[in-house]
Parts: sequence; structure tokens; C-alpha cells
Amino acid sequence: MKIPLDSKGVSMHDYYTETQCSWCDGCGDYGVWTATKRALAELGIAPHNVLLCYDVGCNGNGADKINAYTVHGLHGRVISLAAGAKLANPELPVMAFGGDGASFSEGVGHFVHAFRSNYPITFVLHNNANYGLTTGQSSSLTWQDQAMNTAPNGMPEHTLNSMDFVFSLEPTFVARGFSGNIDQMTEIFKAAIQHRGFAFVDILQACPTYNKFATHDYLLEKCHDISGDGHDTSDFAAARALAVDTSERIATGILYQREDLPDFYERLVPRQGKKTTAVDEVEIQSVKGLCKDFI
Repeated sequence: MKIPLDSKGVSMHDYYTETQCSWCDGCGDYGVWTATKRALAELGIAPHNVLLCYDVGCNGNGADKINAYTVHGLHGRVISLAAGAKLANPELPVMAFGGDGASFSEGVGHFVHAFRSNYPITFVLHNNANYGLTTGQSSSLTWQDQAMNTAPNGMPEHTLNSMDFVFSLEPTFVARGFSGNIDQMTEIFKAAIQHRGFAFVDILQACPTYNKFATHDYLLEKCHDISGDGHDTSDFAAARALAVDTSERIATGILYQREDLPDFYERLVPRQGKKTTAVDEVEIQSVKGLCKDFI
């Protein structure tokens, strides 16, 4: 996609705000927050040239921790919010952030149709396998037999295989990272922002307060960067197998990508040939004629 570069150059300091972070010590949100600012700065995207959309959850508490245009949306609805903003102004890079609770439960419908529609946005999944903000309830991605606040005997439902589900939706970009590897997350975010369509980034992150099974040390030992393994990111079957099989190690990096499919906006026939965007076309319209039908 076309990136609106700032002619004066951009640094991470441009994204600085004095608002203090309120995450627990050791939370993976710190890593995602840092990698996001770093990726945007390295791409030369100034704070006034990007929109960052946040869902409800611990991730959403980052909405005022970064100096940029940010929106804090409704629980599970951040993808639809971000997609609408992108369609109104397709020249604007848009990133959306949401947790595993919201994305695979309340917002799973929006999640599904984001892949189907191939909206040209980046979606970062804060995957800590629980509802952290509301004190550690089980999510659809909580492991089996784990005692959680609302499920002391383990949740009765089975855990969703998130990556198998994602690949069943025929994605165009799938990546996975670990919140403790800021260098890798930065490179993933940069690639996702520049992707033609819907870029899904699964970030495995520690929740030191409520997730006692997928800890920082566990993820540090288990996650494996595949960038030097010769993996072919265009091989759908190989990428799916690599993403789903976490028995020995968890593959991280860009797992799958294809750029040949048009995104949602490119397929809109009424917008083809238009030199303006929807926001350029906004003007005051009289509704008096319409009101006559209802008076």
C-alpha cells in the first residue's frame, strides 16, 4: 500500500506521551506498544498519518499511551470500526488491536468477515489466553484444565484451535510473534502495514497476573523464529501445518502471505476511477426533501 511518509523524518519520540502506562509489571502489552511505535517510525509514518484503533481489554488501555490518532472502540467491534475508517480514507494506514477474548467470542463475526472481505487493515491479536482486564476469566483460547477465576475446575468448553480456524478463512497475511521479541514484532508490523489486504498478526503474550501456564519464560523457550529456516511464505499448506503444530515448538514470523488478491476497496465498482476519497467528498446536504415524506 502507499505509505504517507513524513518529509522531515520520524522517530519513536514523536509517538511519546506523558500518560503513564498502567499495565501490570511484565505484561506483554509493553512489548507490543514499543514495537508498534518503532515500526511506524521506521516506516516514516508520522503520528498524524496513522489511525490506531483499540478494543476493550488490557490492550485498549494503550489508546492514550501513544501520541497518534487513536480510537477506543466497543468490545469485540474494533475490526469493524477500523475497516470503516479505512474505507472512508484508504490513504490512511490503519491498525487495530484486540484481545483473544473479544476477538474469538463477542467479535468473532467481525473477525471472520475481515478475512472474507480482505479489508486493507492490520489487526494485532493480543493473545494472552484469558480476559485479563476483567480479572482472568477463561477465553475461547484458554488451555484445557487450567484453573481460572470463573472456571476453578477448568473451562467445560474445548479450546478453539485459533490458527487452524484462521487458515480455514483463506487469509492473505498471517504472522505470529512473541511479545518478548521486540525486534521480530517490529519487522512483522512493518510488513503487515504494507500488506495489500487484511493482515492478521497473532502476538503471544504473557499475562503475569492471571495466565500461569503460558508464561514469559515458557514462550521464550518455546517460540522459534522461522525467518532463517527457508520457509516459503507463499506455500499455504506448509504455512498452515507450521502454524497449527505447536507440539514441539511455536513457529513465529511471517507464516503466510499473498499479494495477488485485490482488497475490499479495490473491488468496489463505484469507487473505481475515483480520484477522491469518501472523506474528501463529505459536504453539507439538505434533508428537507427527505423529511417531507415523514411529516
